[in-house]
Amino acid sequence: MRIVVAVSLFFLTSTVFAQTKKPASKAVAGPGQQVYEQYCLTCHQADGGGVPNLNPPLKQTDWVQGDKTRLINVVLKGLQEPIEINGETFDNVMPAHDFLSDKEISDVLTFIRSSFGNKAEPVSVEEVKKVRAAK
Repeated sequence: MRIVVAVSLFFLTSTVFAQTKKPASKAVAGPGQQVYEQYCLTCHQADGGGVPNLNPPLKQTDWVQGDKTRLINVVLKGLQEPIEINGETFDNVMPAHDFLSDKEISDVLTFIRSSFGNKAEPVSVEEVKKVRAAK
């Protein structure tokens, strides 16, 4: 009798726990990641690795982790000429993304500078505004 009660109690407890357990939630992309996925991912890829000879990588490069003003200008003005990154030349045109708000640019550049193995400071909305005004 004790075994039946113990087994019944075990199954009852397991069933209640299974019914009250919340399903695992999916991570929600932050605003910078959302902008990246909408405007950058096609050329620079999900892993930030780019496309050889066409679109440069965003992983651990001086272009991404270095001068913020230069990086902001690339987003605002695009890039028409070939560039060399880590000994490889990339010559696909990057269109200007000056239609993005200062906040969207700040968000996406902060996302890029802290993703793909990068560990650089965030880009503030004020920094983007300042570069845009000097344009």
